Amino acid sequence: MRRINFKIDSYQVSRVLLGPAFAILISLVIGWLFLAVQGYSPEKVYRAMLEGAFGSTYSISETLVKAIPIMLTALAASLSFKVKLWNIGAEGQLYLGAFAATGIAFWFPQLSPALLLPAMLVAGCLAGVVWNLIPGFLRAFWGINETITTLMFNYLGIIWVDYFIFGPWKDPKSNFPLSPRLTENTYLPVLGDTRVHLGLAAAILVAVLLWWLIKYSKWGYEVRVMGESQESARYAGIDTVKNIVLVMAISGGIAGIAGMTEVAGVTHRLQHGLSPGYGYTGLIVAWLARLNPLAVIVVSFLFGGLLVGGFSAQGVGAPYSLVSILQGLILFFLLGADFIAERYLAVFRQKKKGGEINE
Repeated sequence: MRRINFKIDSYQVSRVLLGPAFAILISLVIGWLFLAVQGYSPEKVYRAMLEGAFGSTYSISETLVKAIPIMLTALAASLSFKVKLWNIGAEGQLYLGAFAATGIAFWFPQLSPALLLPAMLVAGCLAGVVWNLIPGFLRAFWGINETITTLMFNYLGIIWVDYFIFGPWKDPKSNFPLSPRLTENTYLPVLGDTRVHLGLAAAILVAVLLWWLIKYSKWGYEVRVMGESQESARYAGIDTVKNIVLVMAISGGIAGIAGMTEVAGVTHRLQHGLSPGYGYTGLIVAWLARLNPLAVIVVSFLFGGLLVGGFSAQGVGAPYSLVSILQGLILFFLLGADFIAERYLAVFRQKKKGGEINE
C-alpha cells in the first residue's frame, strides 16, 4: 500500500499563514496605539467595529454586501498577479462595468429581468475587458509597464463616469451628481429582507471557476509556468503574448462584473463615488489570500467586515479613516513579512539542508 507523506514544509507555512497573520496582528496593535494617542478608547472602538460587522444577522448581511465587490476585484487582481502582471486598475474597470450596465438599463428599460439582467452582466463584463485590453496590448506587444497604465486608467474611468452623471445622464430631479434611478426590472434578487443580492453567488462562482481553471486546466498550467518565469514559458513553447492579453482581458472582465453588481444590486443608479475604493482594497485582499481564489472568498468577507465596522466605529467617536489606516498597515506589514520570508527564511531553509548559499 502506498504511504502518503504528510510532511509539512515549515517555510511554506510561514509564507502562507504566518505572514498574513503577522501583518493583521501588528496592524491591529498599531491601530490600538494610534487610537490611544488620539484620546479614543481602543477597546470601545474595536468592540464597536466587531459588533457592527459580525454582531447580528443584519451586520453579517451588510458585511456580505460589502464583500461582493471586494471579492470580485480581488479575484481580478489575483489572476493577473499570478503571471506577474500588475493590474492595479480594478477600480477603473469596476466603474466602466457599472457605466455599461447602466447604459443597457437606460436603452432597454422594457425588457424582462430574465433578459435585461444577463444583458447588463455581459455589458459590464465586456466593458471591463475592453478597458483592460488597452494596457494588455501595450504590455504584450510593446513591453509598456502595465502598473502605470492600469493605474492611470483608474482616473480615466472615474472621470468618464463623472462626465455622464454631471452631464448627459444627470438626474434632472436631483442636485447631486447621479443618474435617474433604474427601473425595478434591473434589480438583482436579494436574500429575504436583507440587501445580500445575487452578486454574491456570482462572485463565489467566479472564484471556484478560477480556482479550477488555474489548478486543473491546460491554460491554468501555462499561467502557473508564466508566473514562475516568462522566459521559461517561452522556451517551453507557451504563447506568452496571447496569454498576457487573455489574462488582462479576463481580469478586467471580472472587475467589470463588480461594477454591474453594485449598480444592479446596491445603488440602482450610477453615481459619483460609486466605489469607496473596492478596487484598491481588492489588491490587499489578493495578497493576503496568497492569490488563491478560494481564500479570496474568506479574506473578502473579513475586509467587508472591516468596512462595515468602520461605520460602527464612528458611533463611538472614532474617524472612519481608521479603516484606511488599518488597510494600509496590513499591506505594508504583509509586504514586509514577504520580504523577510524571501530574504532570510529561505536562506535559513537552504542552510538547514546543507546547501550552498549564493548571495
